[in-house]
Amino acid sequence: MNRLRQLRTERTRLTQAQLADLVGVTRQTINAIEGGDYAPSVYLALDLARVLSCTVEDLFPATQEAPHGIHA
Repeated sequence: MNRLRQLRTERTRLTQAQLADLVGVTRQTINAIEGGDYAPSVYLALDLARVLSCTVEDLFPATQEAPHGIHA
């Protein structure tokens, strides 16, 4: 699982909607990423990391499983 929800609430206290506005996506997209149902593009992952002042690796540890329906 990714750490987006944890870092979003711990580091910034942003709501899903506020974070979505900052990175140019919908709140539903943030919700789907946090729930593990959607894998963000590299560009979106970089934007999320920038806003949350962390690395992409902090948000999406390499040991996580692929989202539902995505196969490596």
